[in-house]
Amino acid sequence: MQTVICTLFEGHYHLGVAAFVNSLHKHGFKGDIYAGYLGELPPWATATDLSLFEDHQLATYKVNEDIKIHFVRLKTSYHLANYKPDFLKWLFEGPANDAENIFYFDPDIILDYDWSFYEEWVSFGVTVCEDVNSPLPPNHPRKMAWKKYFGQFDINLNLDREIYVNSGFIGVNKKDIGLVDTWIMIQEKIGPLIGGLSRAPFPGEANLAKEHAGDYAPFSKTDQDALNIAIGAWDGVVSFVGKEGMGLQGGATLMLHALGSPKPWRIKFLKQSFLGVSPRSVDKKFWKCVSHPINLFNNNYIQRKSLVVNMGAFIGRFYTRN
Repeated sequence: MQTVICTLFEGHYHLGVAAFVNSLHKHGFKGDIYAGYLGELPPWATATDLSLFEDHQLATYKVNEDIKIHFVRLKTSYHLANYKPDFLKWLFEGPANDAENIFYFDPDIILDYDWSFYEEWVSFGVTVCEDVNSPLPPNHPRKMAWKKYFGQFDINLNLDREIYVNSGFIGVNKKDIGLVDTWIMIQEKIGPLIGGLSRAPFPGEANLAKEHAGDYAPFSKTDQDALNIAIGAWDGVVSFVGKEGMGLQGGATLMLHALGSPKPWRIKFLKQSFLGVSPRSVDKKFWKCVSHPINLFNNNYIQRKSLVVNMGAFIGRFYTRN
């Protein structure tokens, strides 16, 4: 087991997981995927083989001859956004302990580049992509607040690098597990400040309190801030790709990340287009990744949806939000 992929999801995000897996297949990935989840198994994951690893229930779904998904029923009070490093650590020490590399992807990502590149990339160091809110200058007030807070724990941060990374993707070689350990430690120290790691910067019952959620609040991005702080506290090698890596600006994409809400599987494209919002590249690619090898919808529905996406793109030529 050379490389393993993992993701985390609950509810309707199972649709994103399936499209992501289909995109992996399209770009040549072969191997095991671990999908941690809360709630119910996806309706498309039929005929799963059940097993136990320690106290976790695993349900293995064979996508095809090359790919298996191991669904892991999670037992955590953390918001899933904050559970990423803990899940990586558990996999490295548990069911994927013979893997050399583990990649984490958010379930709203579509792969857009050959998998062989990722295998080489992770050999250079921990792999990450720049976030849409980057850059943050070294003396940005949020960074200064990070240094002030972690200074009381005698944790020195090197925050001279301006790039701010997105926590929706990371690739880690086993030799670089120290970054994951640091990420966990940083989150555990942030937790008490934000009301616990059950809180995250997304709408819903687990949303951050108002005083912690502002754009200039030090830890308003919770796990993402923690990852960036961990990179500043760790002394290993990190290999950065710019915003183009996630399709957040023009350039050569590696993956497409559907930031914000609604997600591609919930967007009403015609309504959005008349409001001046055209379908994004990730929206178009999502609807090209819903039928094989995992079939999410019947062919007629996929054809209608693809037509609506194209119509939305056409209308968007004439209606543009200012």
